[in-house]
Amino acid sequence: MTFRYLPMTEQDKKEMMEAAGISSTEELFKDIPENVRFKGDLQIEPALPEPELVKYMTALSQKNINTKDYTSFLGAGVYDHYTPSIVNHVTLRSEFYTAYTPYQPEISQGELQAIFEFQTMICELTGMDVANSSMYDGGTAFAEAALLSAGQTKRKKIIVSKSVHPESLAVLQTYANGQRLEVVEVGTKDGLTNLEELKSAVDEETACVLVQYPNFFGNVEPLKEIEEIVHSQKAMFVVSSNPLSLGVLTPPGKFGADIVVGDAQVFGIPQGFGGPHCGYFAVTKKLMRKVPGRLVGQTVDENGKRGFVLTLQAREQHIRRDKATSNICSNQALNALAASVAMTALGKQGIKEIAVQNIQKAHYAKNILSEKGFSIPYKAPFFNEFVVKLNGPVKKINKKLLEHGMIGGYDLGRDFPELENHMLIAVTELRTKSEIDKMANVLEGL
Repeated sequence: MTFRYLPMTEQDKKEMMEAAGISSTEELFKDIPENVRFKGDLQIEPALPEPELVKYMTALSQKNINTKDYTSFLGAGVYDHYTPSIVNHVTLRSEFYTAYTPYQPEISQGELQAIFEFQTMICELTGMDVANSSMYDGGTAFAEAALLSAGQTKRKKIIVSKSVHPESLAVLQTYANGQRLEVVEVGTKDGLTNLEELKSAVDEETACVLVQYPNFFGNVEPLKEIEEIVHSQKAMFVVSSNPLSLGVLTPPGKFGADIVVGDAQVFGIPQGFGGPHCGYFAVTKKLMRKVPGRLVGQTVDENGKRGFVLTLQAREQHIRRDKATSNICSNQALNALAASVAMTALGKQGIKEIAVQNIQKAHYAKNILSEKGFSIPYKAPFFNEFVVKLNGPVKKINKKLLEHGMIGGYDLGRDFPELENHMLIAVTELRTKSEIDKMANVLEGL
């Protein structure tokens, strides 16, 4: 049979002890006082032979509910999208999936070029001048944007719309607490940021205003009006955006955004039961030296041949404690590569077509649910998610949907008490008309 590892033999053990100058394993622990050593056996399961272990772990994994066996209408930041097959063919090449960080450009040109292409495509989608080589995820990118704004403006007040992802807001609160920044939350009106409340909140102490586009409820925020309010007080305008939606929506950069962040999971990155993801971080040219993480630049070697290098900043600048621009000095290179390959395979027209399908199918789902008597509380334009009011607890209804082979939408009552019995339904390009019709019919029956 094929073994995944080679066990250590007694001869191996003997040779290692001879090299270490010891006669028993116990001698390795002689410097640890007897009174602090663990006595007895650890409370763990006995070891299993490899075939039995594989069978056991496989059985555990099959208890998970996944989108291969179930039709998913769950979004809320993690989406079921089409991934071109070429993505896995590239990312599973050993020179990519074993790479750590491209400090030595002479042997890392493939990795560096892939990251450079990622940066370029993110800039094209967002309408920004510079993008970094990726962040851990959209939530940390969101919080890092607030820190950059506070550092740039020398102000301490961060204003954020309550229509942003609740988890991004939680990450922001954690970051801000450590930096002693004040976070002011602005409420919503009809599923969008309350502009009157925003006007009252923004003042000369405001470092930045953060909004999401489309927002957590799927609605498209009026960035033009928000930008005017933000910049009237010389604060920075930060937009968190689903990059797939930018295949059809006007990029935040066209509305004067100073920083655009988000999550690239929508491009070639599996849902993975919640991670890992790949955040992106894009800025205007004047902020490029303040960008957290890494930047890859294009250059030429002494022979005039095109090449790529890490540029503008050294990793060490991020580990100087109080002088650091950020404490994130790594990136998600492999996931950024997956996103790059997916965007390349789809192309500009493909991304636009998928984005249009998301809009059309989500609107079809909304219309059919509305026809069946369900209340759709928000009337604002939306991308691929919308809110529907149900006649019972979402948790119970989702259990019933599972019995019909479907993963239901997100229970908004978990984060918004005023939206109890409201479900956030995501409809991507992978959902078929028959699947949408089935979901609507099951909900009607329940």
